[in-house]
Amino acid sequence: MLNKINILHRAAACAALLLSLVPGPSPLLAQPSFTLTELAPGVFAHQGETSLMTRENFGGIANLGAVVGDDSVAVIDTGGSLIQGKAFLAALREKTQKPVRYVINTHAHPDHVFGNGAFEGPGTVFVGHKNLPRALAARGAHYLASFREAMGDALDGVTIISPTMLVSDSSTLDLGGRSLVLQAWRTAHTDSDLTVLDPASGTLFAGDLLFLQHVPVVDGSLLGFLDVAEKLSTIKAERVVPGHGPLVAPWPKALDDERNYLTRLTADLRAAIKKGESVTDATKAAGASEQGKWRLFENYHARNATAGFAELEWETP
Repeated sequence: MLNKINILHRAAACAALLLSLVPGPSPLLAQPSFTLTELAPGVFAHQGETSLMTRENFGGIANLGAVVGDDSVAVIDTGGSLIQGKAFLAALREKTQKPVRYVINTHAHPDHVFGNGAFEGPGTVFVGHKNLPRALAARGAHYLASFREAMGDALDGVTIISPTMLVSDSSTLDLGGRSLVLQAWRTAHTDSDLTVLDPASGTLFAGDLLFLQHVPVVDGSLLGFLDVAEKLSTIKAERVVPGHGPLVAPWPKALDDERNYLTRLTADLRAAIKKGESVTDATKAAGASEQGKWRLFENYHARNATAGFAELEWETP
């Protein structure tokens, strides 16, 4: 009798173990909290988390913005998921009922464009750098597949929406009594970087041409990033909204830390290349002195150094 009881206990334990290995349904997604802060009359911004995109944060890691004119609204980046984009729109509707005429994407990365679908509708124009359609066509499907692994159902409903209004140099958008100045840049953070200036309030939306606290990410050109940072500093503005990090900072002082990082990384890589070091050895040491100054350093710095090495090794001595 005891043997039969033991056998039954073992069978029950095995069944419980097997059930524990079978994935159950994902817990229901909570609705994201979304705060819009008014930086100046009619100028709003949302601060993303300084972290990687996850299911828990709905991809909400980028800073987003909106500018309200007399007649209409321009949205600047839309977040890392359709869920976040909808939360953005709901928060914006608490501030104004004016139509969203323009959705401006500052570049092609998922945390800035995956929320576009929330704003799609009659009369809404999507705006971007002249290279943005090509970048989205080349990378959009890959982004959706790769981030699905980390975000699961938080990416449900995301579609890649390409801009129809393209900026090759500079352009102005009229919101009614308020104009925004859009500037396209050479390859730097990416090959499709765009900034948005609201002269009326002196507010610059820099996209990922400016990182604060979050280590800068080079997905375009290290030398181009340095060059663009120098040119950015000449823009007349009072405050800047970076792509990542604290929501607002004084301008152009906000550029100092980023330029120091990019300059240090460039100098260290050039020195390593001159000494004939391998890419493996060079990227381990280059820019290491900057590590304590930045968050997510371990996630992005090695990539920056590797890309920078590949770019700099072809420089003319």
